[in-house]
Amino acid sequence: MAAAVVIAQALQCYKGIMDETEIRRLSVGHVLCGLAVLFSLCVPPLLLDEFSLLGTHLTWLCICSVCVVTVNVLLRLTLKPNPSTKRSSFAHKVNKLKQSGLYFFVSCLLFHGIIVLYGAPLIESIWETFLFAVLLSSFTTSRCLCILGPNFHAWIRVFSKDGAMSVWDHSLQITTICSIVGAWLGAFPIPLDWDRPWQVWPISCSLGATFGYVVGLLLAPFWIYWNRKRLTYKSR
Repeated sequence: MAAAVVIAQALQCYKGIMDETEIRRLSVGHVLCGLAVLFSLCVPPLLLDEFSLLGTHLTWLCICSVCVVTVNVLLRLTLKPNPSTKRSSFAHKVNKLKQSGLYFFVSCLLFHGIIVLYGAPLIESIWETFLFAVLLSSFTTSRCLCILGPNFHAWIRVFSKDGAMSVWDHSLQITTICSIVGAWLGAFPIPLDWDRPWQVWPISCSLGATFGYVVGLLLAPFWIYWNRKRLTYKSR
């Protein structure tokens, strides 16, 4: 009986150490994701003539999307969030890469359609709307793909009640929700008659989504660490 108690205490101690280690790895990943956004804001003005966040906003949308997706892929290769215990062949990895590309493209189309349903111009400014959809997909779908892979059932599980199985799943929930809410809140100033340059579609929405994404990156590790004692994860 005493041996069983000791083993249980040791396992609990190991779980606490493991969880804190994962939170540290998560925090490092989130810092790098935040730096990707900062890079897209600070470096292009030094390299591109007449670049500005408002004046050449479409260019910034492309740069920011590429930076965020690139960092997410690098984190997938280095930190390996939610690693699979099964070995996969090279052909299987190539197939997953193709599926991920397809998922991302479909996500861009879905976001584009949803944005139009929420009031964005259908034909006019179609390029602006699509690039905004790409930015949202970079903040949300690319993280889903890099953490969960092209597994739609896993996506549904993570965003269902009590579906998170790791700190990475919880961070995915927080950053995704913050990005979408930020984009939604960014739409409120557009119809106001202030005649400000940032009211041009989709500048305020994309800035709101970016701000929400960064807030989610900062918030997630603190929230997970604060609630680490009551967070329980089911075995896979």
